[in-house]
Amino acid sequence: MNNTLLSAALTAAARGWHVFPLRLGTKRPALHGEASCPRTGACSGGHLKWEQRATTDPDLIRATWSEGMFNVGIATGPSGLLVVDLDVPKEKSGSDAPFGAMTFEALCERAGHAVPSTYRVRTATGGQHLYFTVPNGLRLTNTAGTIGELIDTRGWGGYVVGAGSVVPGGMYRHVNGPEAVPLPSWLQTILEPTPARPTAPLRLPAVNGSRAALAALEAECATVAAAPESQRNTTLNRSAFKLGRFVAWGDLPRHVVEEAFQRAGESTGLPPAECRATIRSALDSSLRKARAREAA
Repeated sequence: MNNTLLSAALTAAARGWHVFPLRLGTKRPALHGEASCPRTGACSGGHLKWEQRATTDPDLIRATWSEGMFNVGIATGPSGLLVVDLDVPKEKSGSDAPFGAMTFEALCERAGHAVPSTYRVRTATGGQHLYFTVPNGLRLTNTAGTIGELIDTRGWGGYVVGAGSVVPGGMYRHVNGPEAVPLPSWLQTILEPTPARPTAPLRLPAVNGSRAALAALEAECATVAAAPESQRNTTLNRSAFKLGRFVAWGDLPRHVVEEAFQRAGESTGLPPAECRATIRSALDSSLRKARAREAA
């Protein structure tokens, strides 16, 4: 088995991806922490973390994997990669969110593009890792929910478990795509940090509707406007989904709800196209699942 893991590490390094050891059967780095750093060898000039110690040197990789069996960690930032992590709902989580892969496919469709054909790894839980290369000088960091619910990304400051690694749920397997392709420009636009915008009072459009529907719309738009940067898209998706029932019941026109959430989303700095895609997806899903008012 160790020969298989060593081969997986060397194969990743041959692609130019910086690897480091993970504890066998886990996703945790197998390197010493700062408290136990001997300040010798690679750390003679000061403690180096996993991102700094990840390497493409085949001799160092062979030496490391000769000491024991390790899973393969890939430091995405130094490797020039941005990995899109399409997760699956946790068991018994009670979430009605679609799989990350389904959300990503719908986002690609709304952006007018096919799902990119790139190097892809199936995770032990049934999720997917899509590998993309990024332009030199572009420093994208990790995100959680920025693209959509159950979709995270790993860039600088992050890592992924490489193909060939084994955890209790199974093996990480390369399933298709011989090479990582460049990150699509439309996806890069979503992920690039947005300059902070001057804050202004959020004004909702005037509309007739039930008092409960109007109060819910105002409260959810306020929630979106106050969302922290890492949760903006996820919050927008969740809040718009909640309002879908009032649209289904005829309490609020759909275009009014879309306009209100569009203003709220853009006020946080989200790109207009991302807001539109998220709002439409959330409302479409909510309308499909809405129960009759009497059953709600």
